[in-house]
Amino acid sequence: MTDDAADAARPEAAAAVDRVRERADELAPALGATWTDDDPWRFLTDLTAIGSRMAGSEGERRAAGLVADVFERVGLADVRTEPFDLPVWERGSASLDATVSGRDGQPSTRSFGALALPYSPSGSVSGELVDVGYGTPAEIDERDVEGRIAVASTTTPSGGRFVHRMEKFGYAIDAGAVGFVFVNHLDGQLPPTGSLTFGEEAEAVAVGVSKETGAWLREYAVGVEAGAVGAAKDDVARAELSVEASTTPGESRNVLGSTGPGTDERVLLLAHYDAHDIAEGALDNGCGIATVATAADILADADLPIGVDVVAVGAEEVGLLGAEHLADRLDLDRVKGVVNVDGAGRFRDLVALAHASTAAASVVEAVSTATRQPIEVDAQPHPFSDQWPFVRRGVPALQLHSDSGDRGRGWGHTHADTRDKVDDRNVREHAMLVALLVAEFAAPERDLPRLDRDELAAAFREADFETGMRAADLWPADWD
Repeated sequence: MTDDAADAARPEAAAAVDRVRERADELAPALGATWTDDDPWRFLTDLTAIGSRMAGSEGERRAAGLVADVFERVGLADVRTEPFDLPVWERGSASLDATVSGRDGQPSTRSFGALALPYSPSGSVSGELVDVGYGTPAEIDERDVEGRIAVASTTTPSGGRFVHRMEKFGYAIDAGAVGFVFVNHLDGQLPPTGSLTFGEEAEAVAVGVSKETGAWLREYAVGVEAGAVGAAKDDVARAELSVEASTTPGESRNVLGSTGPGTDERVLLLAHYDAHDIAEGALDNGCGIATVATAADILADADLPIGVDVVAVGAEEVGLLGAEHLADRLDLDRVKGVVNVDGAGRFRDLVALAHASTAAASVVEAVSTATRQPIEVDAQPHPFSDQWPFVRRGVPALQLHSDSGDRGRGWGHTHADTRDKVDDRNVREHAMLVALLVAEFAAPERDLPRLDRDELAAAFREADFETGMRAADLWPADWD
């Protein structure tokens, strides 16, 4: 930003802070009531008591009913459910056996616990294990993965962006790997889960295993060179990887409601309510949808200048399918901006990802300054949450997350994603901030320019996303 632009922006920033303070004063009764409200905890309890909320399952359908009930209870208008079709993946069994020669030269086979990753096809493969470290494209390029089963960590090195599971899997398979093993980097015998693709069956079998299992597998794996990582090449195990799963036509649904006036221009407030089938999904994304429902309760008392559509989207965990359905059916020229709550409410401090929109970032800065609440702003975009179908079409967006201080998902996507990990004070406090963020998005004085396609593509390239997104088949064709 030039000095002249910075000077011009200062009065606008000060006016925005004053506007947020005035809005907070107007909403003081609703904000104060939220401080002691036990409805968020009750809602989260009911949601997590369902068990599996896997996309397309009976549990997800029941969860949609709970969300519709809470939307009506907090005063949203025109609450309705919109179904959409999807390929429903259902988990079966998975096995991973490693056979290695003992000191006496006789083969010995060991079986390890494994968890099929969503959209893994059924099938069995065999081959040597190859340790690809964190699974970044550069590391995979250093290894000979052809005809082997790639073993990759759930985390990535600090100092660079976080490389998503879909990128690691896609790049390894494109490089010739016949299977994929995803190793948790956290202790506790917790195999991770997570979708391999966006809404379609993957090209190869893949499983998640615990950190403890991963340590053994790396003992048996080919490294960068013989003996450098894992065992010497002559001692490498022959692994057998099998998955039983099914992918069949089915249905998920979005739950919608609205508050504020019936204006043509709208702000979207989103959170996904589905979760993986192996746990309660309390953190991912029970906290997020509870935060949105609580923020909607506050916004129902606001004198909003434009309408706000509140949407609980289904099937996020298997490819952002509910958000894609929503983006496809809406007139996006009427959508001023999107606030996606995926990860907020989990931990103490709120984090706002502005997805290459300086205007969206300035909304966060105004709310943080006005409330004296720390909100970390990260401008870097990524394609792995429900803002993506809107961002790639040029709609400015925020994704609201929260920071545990650790790199990676933590308990998320494991059996340990349970209600006892939740401190609902975070849900209530973040809901207050979300309400103020949405209200500032809706302010008529707030200009939110559309994202330029070429500039957005450049931002993704600058963040080193192109290679991984192409491997995951996520790079938009019109960005070439």
